[in-house]
Parts: sequence; structure tokens; C-alpha cells
Amino acid sequence: MLKSHHFEARVEVGCDEAGRGCLAGPVYAAAVIFPDNYENSELNDSKQLTEKCRYALREIIQRDALAWAVGIVSAEEIDRINILNASILAMHRALDQLVLRPEAVIVDGNRFKPYQNLPYATIVKGDGKYLSIAAASILAKTYRDDCMKELAAEYPQYDWLSNKGYPTKKHRDAIRQYGVTPYHRRSFTLLPPVELELPFE
Repeated sequence: MLKSHHFEARVEVGCDEAGRGCLAGPVYAAAVIFPDNYENSELNDSKQLTEKCRYALREIIQRDALAWAVGIVSAEEIDRINILNASILAMHRALDQLVLRPEAVIVDGNRFKPYQNLPYATIVKGDGKYLSIAAASILAKTYRDDCMKELAAEYPQYDWLSNKGYPTKKHRDAIRQYGVTPYHRRSFTLLPPVELELPFE
């Protein structure tokens, strides 16, 4: 069972993002506040769960949480402020929407920027250690997947239905053939550098 809290005697919110390493689409983040001493043995890092399990848990998280929210930063914004700043901005946007004000923030990873002077802790692999961060990872992942499925209907040739914007061979082959879309992150290395063909001596 993952831990229920990091800070003692505080209303604590867990945050995580999804889509940071993608070539296309927005980055999503979620924020989740659970009741004190909340328990759920099925919650885990979203990457360790099947798609079916993630969507089933999303319903449970949204039912059980005292508050939850999702923040979004577009590909255009990512290109303007870089992906690290965009990931943190998405978390701040999620926090802005919470109907319950948190008293402390815990974040997956090792980078964050202060939010409204609240105490915070960055926790490497936190989505596999704390319930609220795991829940945030599931919400961010599933809502971003929903978005990429919608974008896939608009641009089916990039196989976003399957790769969700990540740099698969099929995705990069489509970029070579069709070019980029308004949803591609132009500040990313969309195609690897061409290897020079050196003549034999």
C-alpha cells in the first residue's frame, strides 16, 4: 500500500504530469487531495497499470477525493517556455482549480516552483510511493490520452491513437512524410539528426 501523506497534520495535495516526453500534444498535470488516512491498495504509478485499470481507477479517484483538478499547457506554450516550465505551469493550473485549499504540496520528480508560498516536497518516483501522487498520475495520463484520441481523429496519419504523441518509429516516419501539425512541439527534436555517410578510405 502506498503512503497516505508526507506532511504531518496538513491538507496535502499530490501532483504529477503526463506527456512530458511527447513530440506532439499538450502536457497535462493533475492535483489530488484525499481524506486523511485514505486507503486504496490498487492505486499505483499510472505506468504500472493497464489502460483499463487506469480508467476504472479514475472513476474511483474522482469519487473519493476531497478535491481534484487537471491543468493543461499547449504545445505552443511548451515551445515558448520549455517543457520543464510547462510541466510545472500545468501543475500550478491544476492547483488553481481545486475547490479545497491545500496546506502542503507533494510533487513527483525533483523539480517544482513554489505555489502560493505553500510548503512543498519533490519526491523522485513519488507516483510509486504516495497515494495522492499516484492518483494525480492516473488523472493526468487518462485525460491526456483522451485529448490525443481526439487529435488523432483530426490527424490519423501520425498514429496518435496508439502512440499518444510519443516518439515512436511510426510517428517519426509520418513526420518525414507529412511534415508537422499545429500540435507538434517545434522546440523538440522531432526527427533525429541525419547521419553522414562517410566514404570508405
